[in-house]
Amino acid sequence: MGNFLSLAGPKSGANEYHEVSQYETCKRQRMCPSASEESPRLIPSLPDELSIQIIARLPRICHFNVRLVSRKWKATVMSPELFKLRKELGTTEEWLYLLTKVEEDELLWHALDPLSKRWQRLPSMPNVVYEEGSNKGFSMFWMWSMLGPGMRIADFIRGWLGQKSTFDQMPFCGCAVGAVNGCLYVIGGFSRSSAMKCVWKFDPIQNSWSEVPAMTTGRAYCKTGILNDKLYVVGGVSQGRGGLTPLQSAEVFDPSTSSWSEVPSMPFSKAQVLPTAFLADMLKPIATGLTSYLGRLCVPQSLYSWPFFVDVGGEIYDPETNSWNEMPVGMGEGWPARQAGTKLSVVVDGELYAFDPSSSLDSGKIKVYDQGEDVWKVVIGKVPIYDFAGSESPYLLAGFHGKLHVITKDANHKIAIMRADLHDDTDSIPSSSTSLLPDSSDSLSDSDAVIWKVIATRDFNSAELVSCQVLDI
Repeated sequence: MGNFLSLAGPKSGANEYHEVSQYETCKRQRMCPSASEESPRLIPSLPDELSIQIIARLPRICHFNVRLVSRKWKATVMSPELFKLRKELGTTEEWLYLLTKVEEDELLWHALDPLSKRWQRLPSMPNVVYEEGSNKGFSMFWMWSMLGPGMRIADFIRGWLGQKSTFDQMPFCGCAVGAVNGCLYVIGGFSRSSAMKCVWKFDPIQNSWSEVPAMTTGRAYCKTGILNDKLYVVGGVSQGRGGLTPLQSAEVFDPSTSSWSEVPSMPFSKAQVLPTAFLADMLKPIATGLTSYLGRLCVPQSLYSWPFFVDVGGEIYDPETNSWNEMPVGMGEGWPARQAGTKLSVVVDGELYAFDPSSSLDSGKIKVYDQGEDVWKVVIGKVPIYDFAGSESPYLLAGFHGKLHVITKDANHKIAIMRADLHDDTDSIPSSSTSLLPDSSDSLSDSDAVIWKVIATRDFNSAELVSCQVLDI
């Protein structure tokens, strides 16, 4: 299951990964009698049907060691049938999967088990992607990487104005991530001068990456969302003759059939009513977010012209009618935005939340959308996020275990997972709970009902936050 955090040992700290090489694993299996002398049953004296019921109740964090018991145990814990049983028994667990970028432009995935507070590093993503549109009869390979530390998204999207930029020298960037049916997906992106169609899937059961059917359209910086156990991809940009071209198209991936199908394109209706042809040519409509809310896809939109972003509401896709409609005015115009106009949000227990950075990150607020009044309301008056001006993603939002979480960096540049707890929760709050807060009493004066509790931290050195997903397995 990858590289695990070691919690014991005199020479290893509590925040270090325990590297397990393939050689060490094979050596341990050779030294273990059960590895060479297979028992006819998973657990001696018990029928396998009962043994599987017991194994299905083991925490996922134990599965790595369980795989070393024998080949039969390994096959059992890596079987889809076991995880179907876990779902039936209600023993599935929500883990947080965090994508980071290191200085060498390398993307690394890390998983956190919130219950044991242990981290796992996932296997490296495939280090190549296909070059779309190649005239050769075989696939060209490029390094899988993200924007370098000196290149920011704002610089990258200058090309939307038709500027001829150095796309041919650019590393891979702009991929989107999604999670559906218990698997992670890395979608599209930009490689050299091409928008990619390729899609990669991580299966946590097999602990491995594989390529799945490509999208019908190459796109970068697209938005993803889940409806009815299907992965929707909307918008993004592609490479045009004069620079980057925003996309209105959308498509959907069905994991059960491993196939893509088209979705009606976003109308961008408000972008069609600009007062002059000059503005229509200058302002480019883009999708700046996507959230699955109340069984529909909510896509906030903006008009872009460097360096300005103008909010123009958004549109909502209804899968029952297979059509788009304008977003309610209050929802679209009040949707909080972060750097470069991106609108991040998360649905927790049926409620739609967004972070409003206000004038600076350290004075940000959490807002919730009130559907009845069509307005965004402040529910948490202060979020302890430091202002890291050089970071593309100074914070991320996630929802698991029925609560809102914020992922950010603390004063020591460690990545911290903060949970919004009610102030009157019966759980005791450890001293680390308010370590991010400049003054915990001041933070509570803004929102007496909520306190931020740090549930886990990890020192990833200079790694930057990119994205996160939650898998329930």
